[in-house]
Formats: sequence, structure tokens, C-alpha cells
Amino acid sequence: MIRVVGLVAKYEEPKATEMIAWLVPWLKEKGKQVLVERGTPRAGGKSSSKEEMARRADLIVVLGGDGTLLSMARLVERPQVPILGVNLGGLGFITEVGIDELESVLARVLSGNFSVERRMTLEILVHTGKGRPKSFRVLNDGVITKGARSRIIDLETYVGNEYLCTYRADGLIISTPTGSTAYSLAAGGPILHPSLGAIVLSPICPHTLTNRPIVVSSKSMIRVTLRSAGDTVILSPDGQQGILLNNGDIVEAREYRVPVSLVKAPSRGYFEVLRTKLKWGER
Repeated sequence: MIRVVGLVAKYEEPKATEMIAWLVPWLKEKGKQVLVERGTPRAGGKSSSKEEMARRADLIVVLGGDGTLLSMARLVERPQVPILGVNLGGLGFITEVGIDELESVLARVLSGNFSVERRMTLEILVHTGKGRPKSFRVLNDGVITKGARSRIIDLETYVGNEYLCTYRADGLIISTPTGSTAYSLAAGGPILHPSLGAIVLSPICPHTLTNRPIVVSSKSMIRVTLRSAGDTVILSPDGQQGILLNNGDIVEAREYRVPVSLVKAPSRGYFEVLRTKLKWGER
């Protein structure tokens, strides 16, 4: 039963502000309590932090692009809470519901007539040798990359207890199937169906051209040790923040215990989304 609906918006986008303005009274008319992300202008509803919304909402509607959804999804620890992503005009692989179909899709969700896709997430751990490791949850990817003025970096990589290689590259992308259509795709990685249990390792501009992306089981533990001193190297979990890495720091990635539930658009399947977004078959 959906009683509390959370609304998250890319509120610098005018379309998002307009949609919040009609969504709040529309939801209240249907007897729903509405939580609106704090800082949203002229929103109405109860102002809420994303953390509170992740704890309390029975449904979360995200108005924006994939980045807006990623910032919210990593906080939701309850897989029974569906997230409805509404694309406001960008590429949007995971915010696949369009503005023109939002009202009809949302009405179906509130009536219980909808389906979800469970998307695996990753836990990224950073071991610096100083205190407890830092932990991050990602839906798309964890990216290790060098700074603009840094040289090529060395990344000693293990899958489980087995040594894979030491990448000499501009960086490494550790991606979920959901993230396979994001930065990993731009780096030459494969597209994985989001229902798969797998992790993609995609080197960024590798020095050795035979270093190709590789797909491993989601049950694998990935361990990457930075073997470069004096360079600026950054870990970016889902593009949300940057963590400075030092020589000898270890980044571990493994499947997180809680998936994210995304509402499926009833009017199209995954392959139609790929054809539309990537313009496959067009001349």
C-alpha cells in the first residue's frame, strides 16, 4: 500500500518545478502524504531531506536525469520501495518514463498495477590504512581516474584471490549491468542486460591495447591497489563525489546485499530503450 510519496527533482530545471507544482496537489487529492526534497522552490508538500525520504516513502518519484536518480537510489535501503524515474529531456537510460506518460504511469503505480526491475548495486570500500575503510553504495559504477595533469597510472587488480593484471591506463571503471550503458560504454565496454548478475571492468585508455573490458561474476570481489606515487588519482562513486587516493590505497568492490527497484515503463521494453537512446538502425 502506497501512503507516502517522495518527490525528488533536479530543481534548477524549470520543467521539474512545473511538474512538482501539479504533482503535489494531484497526489494529495488521492489521499497521499507527499514528501518533497528540501530546497525545491514553490513545492508545497512536506519538506524532507533525501535521507528521511529514503526511510519513510513507499514510492519515490525522481524528476530529472540519470544523475538525479543515482543521487537518490544509493540511499534507499528497502528493495520493496519502487523508484519511478522521469526523464526531463536528457539521454536517460534509467529515467525512462517520459513527461507525457507520467500521469498515466503514476496512476497505475498507485493502484498497484505495475512491475519493477531489481537492479544490483555495488559496495565500494576504500582502504587507506588509516582507520576504518570508507564505504559507498553505487547503482552505476565506481571510477578510478587520474587527474588532468597526472601521468598514466598503475592499478594492480585482483578478482577474488586471483591476480588479473596491473592496468597501465588513465583509469578503471568498475560497473554494474545498469552502469554498462554509462561511462563504461563510452570506454568501449559491453552492454549488459540489467537483469544479469555481473560486474564489468573497463580500463580507460589503456597503454596496452590488448587490455580489453572483462565481465566477471557478481559474486566476485574486485580488489584494486594504486601503485603510482606522486599522481593525483580520484575515486568517483556514481559520479556523486570525489575521493582522493594515495599510493598503496586499496579499492574493493563487491555486490551489495540490497538491490534497487526501478519501475518499468509499461509502454516499452529494454531493447526498445536501447534502440531509441542509441539510435540503432537509423541511417
